[in-house]
Amino acid sequence: MSLHFDRLRRGERWWAAEIVLRAIGLMLLVGCYRLALVAHRMVTAPPPHQATLGEFAICTAIVVTLTSGLAFTLFGPGLFEEVPIPRNSAYFPGKGPL
Repeated sequence: MSLHFDRLRRGERWWAAEIVLRAIGLMLLVGCYRLALVAHRMVTAPPPHQATLGEFAICTAIVVTLTSGLAFTLFGPGLFEEVPIPRNSAYFPGKGPL
């Protein structure tokens, strides 16, 4: 399994990863759409009511599935590429002098 992640980290084009990760992104977006329909039904149900914990949980799930679905769909395996960190980075002080 680590050989596959090494290929993704190096940024090599790998069509199987492109297809699988983008398909996962599309499935997450479909799940987001269905959750949005459920949330809409719950919120607009008569009589008007205060938001419940379940409604907040569904809306949180909508945000998580939307952001992760868009990330996987748009970037695919590019999400796993290594990002070079400058030697004098303030966020990683062990990498070099400031």
